[in-house]
Amino acid sequence: MVANREEMFKQRAWQEVDRLRNRLVEISRAIHARPELGGEELFASKLLSDELERAGFVVRRNYFDIPTAFHAVFQGRTVRPAVALLAEYDALPGIGHGCGHNIIGTAAVGAALALVPLLGSIDGSIHVYGTPAEETNGAKVPLADRGAFKDIDAAMMIHPSGCTVLAAPSLAMDALEFTFIGRTAHAAAAPHEGLNALDAVILTFNAINTLRQRLRPDVRIHGIITKGGVVANMIPEKAVARFHVRAETREHVNKVVPKVIDCAQGAALATGTQLKVGNFEYSFDEMRTNTALAQAMHKNLISLGEEVLTGGEGWGSLDMGNVSQVVPAIHPYISIGPANLVSHTREFAQAAKGPGAMRGLIVGAKALVATALDVFFNPALLTAAWEEFRAGTSF
Repeated sequence: MVANREEMFKQRAWQEVDRLRNRLVEISRAIHARPELGGEELFASKLLSDELERAGFVVRRNYFDIPTAFHAVFQGRTVRPAVALLAEYDALPGIGHGCGHNIIGTAAVGAALALVPLLGSIDGSIHVYGTPAEETNGAKVPLADRGAFKDIDAAMMIHPSGCTVLAAPSLAMDALEFTFIGRTAHAAAAPHEGLNALDAVILTFNAINTLRQRLRPDVRIHGIITKGGVVANMIPEKAVARFHVRAETREHVNKVVPKVIDCAQGAALATGTQLKVGNFEYSFDEMRTNTALAQAMHKNLISLGEEVLTGGEGWGSLDMGNVSQVVPAIHPYISIGPANLVSHTREFAQAAKGPGAMRGLIVGAKALVATALDVFFNPALLTAAWEEFRAGTSF
């Protein structure tokens, strides 16, 4: 009887998503048309939070003093269980929505809106978190650290991709910045009077490339030079390089980072320059995909007609990983096609506004709302999710 009631609610929720389809497509394309970098998402944050507020959600903006973050909640008959849907909406520099965050934010809001007519008959509450800057200084990190999810029972979001995938690997990551300070001099007349900070940066890159042969295959280190000098006829007195250091777990990242810093310190010693080490972004933890929640999502995606891969290639890093360290969480992917579509490209940005993306948006919203209903209706599911979480295991 309970199962039949749950299925009835899922059908009603899916009908509500279909009813909202035109508006959700409009919102997603509006965000796509006005790409905003992390921390600058004034338009997208307002558009999504206003939509929720009009539907009766209690909305807190400037959440935890993060200007473009928000928290919106709609309560059913009880506060718990509490399900969180996470919205992202930042874009990439130069290419816009090359990761499809216009779809992520809108799918979360669409799923939440579809629950509004049903929550009067349901025990639980739905929370939407607007989480800026996933591509850079991910807001989920300070939100998780400051206790934003301490009263949440399950957290989920859905990400566009070439294929529908239940889970993909996500690496822990530290963002290191090396600043070398030397001494300027005329590069032709008196180069011996200078201390070349750019040489220190170049030596750092070469030392890291040598380090790679002593690292596990899951480790990724990649960097750029953000300052390398002013003019060619002056010895650069200041040079700056930034690196992402990634590995499968936070524990292993913490082992690799000192070795990378040693590379920079050796370069400073060799060039006579001074080194300053810092972090230019928050540190991301690995994603712990919760098996119980993932299996529920899998069934819902199959019911929606999706061809689902249970695992896929990943090796990026997600600030959702930090959320998954404090609450059972999932981060599946929804196909916007074609299968070989690669994120962080202009091709992906183009696809993120097309018909395949809008199909993925609607299916994604339906999958989220159905999995939220699974949590509301099945105490055993929530118990299993938390038992796994406390045991420290994952999908």
